[in-house]
Amino acid sequence: MINPTPLQESTQDSASWKDAQALKNAVGEWSKKINVQVQQIQLRPMKRKWASISITTGRLTLNTELLNLPKELGEFVIVHELVHLLVPNHGKLFKCFVSAYLPDCEDRERKLQGFVRRV
Repeated sequence: MINPTPLQESTQDSASWKDAQALKNAVGEWSKKINVQVQQIQLRPMKRKWASISITTGRLTLNTELLNLPKELGEFVIVHELVHLLVPNHGKLFKCFVSAYLPDCEDRERKLQGFVRRV
């Protein structure tokens, strides 16, 4: 996954997440679409990742910075992490699953990289 640093600028606009519950609701919707179960969702500040998932416990941890991103980028992070419940690595099968759920995943990933501060 892409490693974030603090965002360059706030992106509060109509395409941003309303609140933490809206982000959690999106996880529930995508879990149903992908047919995986998330046991726990937590939001917390993370210095090096947008999110992480434990394939043994089903706990999804989301970076609070996601609340400031456009929904399409948050959805990319969510789908990326949920697909790890199907395929634990980033190989060809993983990429095929992500592409199947988000045909524009490469574009979303590029946009997400644009929100990372250049050090």
